[in-house]
Amino acid sequence: MLAETFIILMVMFIAVLGPSLVISVLGYAVIMALSRNPSAASKIFMGMAIMLVFVEAISIISILIIFQLFSAK
Repeated sequence: MLAETFIILMVMFIAVLGPSLVISVLGYAVIMALSRNPSAASKIFMGMAIMLVFVEAISIISILIIFQLFSAK
């Protein structure tokens, strides 16, 4: 029981770690792009918002899949 709980927690940690790394890399890239070309801020922010929506959706879907896989008892 304890080992199964630990496995579930580790899988959830990995499922959330991937999108969080993508969000941090995206934030860094946006800051660098805005420092190089501040006049393109509206286009950069629109692209960033779309990317964040997709990354968060992937994270939520992966957590839902984990819940579905491990709650079939």
